[in-house]
Amino acid sequence: MTILITGATGNVGRHLVQELHAAKQPVRALTRDPARAGLPAGVDVRAGDFTDFASLEAALEGVTAVHLLTTFGPGNTTVPRARDLVDAAVKAGVRRVTLLWNGYTGPVEEAVEDSALEYTHLRPGEFMSNALGWAEQIRAEGVVREAYGEVGHSPVDVRDIAAVAALALTEDGHAGRAYTLTGPEVLTVPQQVAAIAAAVGREVRYEAEAPEDAKARMRAMGIEADAADYVLDWRANPPEFARQVFTTVADVTGRPARTFAEWARDHAEAFR
Repeated sequence: MTILITGATGNVGRHLVQELHAAKQPVRALTRDPARAGLPAGVDVRAGDFTDFASLEAALEGVTAVHLLTTFGPGNTTVPRARDLVDAAVKAGVRRVTLLWNGYTGPVEEAVEDSALEYTHLRPGEFMSNALGWAEQIRAEGVVREAYGEVGHSPVDVRDIAAVAALALTEDGHAGRAYTLTGPEVLTVPQQVAAIAAAVGREVRYEAEAPEDAKARMRAMGIEADAADYVLDWRANPPEFARQVFTTVADVTGRPARTFAEWARDHAEAFR
């Protein structure tokens, strides 16, 4: 059973490829630049892009399960030709699909639900790995500047998302499920900063940032204006589920979701 991972070098995709490869599952990884993918030896790495439909059709040949992004790129662009893509997957013999949302249900989810595919929705809230965006500030100044930092979120480790996805792609019993994925605690930005400080063994302080300054900072990082507005709105007014703790990771994998403190210790070098 060959499993195709779209977005294979992304936050979740890279860990999902590693998880499946370690479990001896045949994995095909789709990425724009295979030469720079840095994926484990033995993984079938293919060049492809959501804007190049022919590359998607080629990657689907001989595949029976797919991990599918619903948006892509820095602007969180909706995957185009969703129904054509789903039709191509069905024609290729794909049976199972996991769908990684971006905070809302869109054309890709609708097309999959209208098909005969066995689908599982993966609905994470904020990624713990988003905190890597603070690394430069922490290394240079020992500070994190963020807007709406006092609003609590329940961030999830992307490794836990990948673990749930791997099981949904390889086991029965997940079809038609919508998995809300969070970490085990609701945290504010100052609390996350404190966990990073403890992990790196140095003082790191939090400074509240005006929303307009936060947007300017994201724009300077190459994030498009609409995407920056979406991120700020999510931080200011997260959906109700993102302010709660769900036990889905433990329910599906049989082990607790990782804490932010664990994540910070595992990524401490990025902040030193």
